[in-house]
Amino acid sequence: MRISVVDVGSNTVRLAVADAEDGVPLPVHTAKWRLRLSDQVRPGGSIPDEAVERLVDAVAEASRTATRWGAANPLAFATAVVRNAPNRQEVLRTVRARTGVELSTLPGEVEAELTFLGARRWMGWRSGPLALLDIGGGSLEVAFGRGRVPDFVASLPLGAGRLTHEFFEGQDPPSPEQVRALRRKVRHQLRDAAARIRWEGPHTAVATSRTFQQLGRLCGAAPGRHGPFMERRLHRDDLREATVRLAALSTADRALLPGISAPRAAQSLAGAVVGHTAMKLTGIKTLTLCPWAIREGVLLRHIEDGPSWWAEITRRTEAAPPDPVPLRIATATS
Repeated sequence: MRISVVDVGSNTVRLAVADAEDGVPLPVHTAKWRLRLSDQVRPGGSIPDEAVERLVDAVAEASRTATRWGAANPLAFATAVVRNAPNRQEVLRTVRARTGVELSTLPGEVEAELTFLGARRWMGWRSGPLALLDIGGGSLEVAFGRGRVPDFVASLPLGAGRLTHEFFEGQDPPSPEQVRALRRKVRHQLRDAAARIRWEGPHTAVATSRTFQQLGRLCGAAPGRHGPFMERRLHRDDLREATVRLAALSTADRALLPGISAPRAAQSLAGAVVGHTAMKLTGIKTLTLCPWAIREGVLLRHIEDGPSWWAEITRRTEAAPPDPVPLRIATATS
């Protein structure tokens, strides 16, 4: 069986095509289309018409690519930047009408559950009680669990793109006062979730997302060309030093650093502040950088539970409201 996933994020549209063999998604083809929705949409703002056009084009091309690789009808979802837009339903209807792709949005808690599943399967049962951190463009997902499904998840409005717009707009590099203000907000929003992680005392802590991968590379982790099986770690002390370094540089200068891509250079500082603050508050000294995340989680759920699970999740989440600003902690139920 060949299946595919289309992930519409705040920066890119990504396609993953995989064969389902013996319960494992074996990669066949991946592709991405740069979208940069985070540059065009302010936190909580509507997605403008020109951005919708680009989104439609990218999803259509992703669908055509999936079909060429033998995986029709991709499982397609959009994350926080679309989920929280006031014109979300209009955007989803437009994409469906013009591409034939049933693009859905998932609440942050469901994203965290699926990302946790991907990380759990990659790390294996030897990792024991597992904590997860995932920094996206619009939100931060936190999860903890001892089994296949996390015991609790939290979705927080602490995405790197969102916070860059909120705190660093118009000043490059930002002032020390702006950085301190950002850190205060992150500490406040993370307080309850971090206390839960400390109380649980995870045996292993993992980080997913492109933001963490780039920060890991900046802090000395092996580059991606060494393959997914190379063990990569991110140490809190190294990330603290990297945060200070990023804060002193302009966006253009950050893009010259190892691991920091030009499209993500502007939001790299906010991502570093969130990552370091999260590690400090949770007591995590070292994160293992995990190459599997939400897309692999979607593939795994499809393989393990059959196609009906996706229909049920999209049915019960389509009517869900945009994420509120306050912290939400939920016990996983899927």
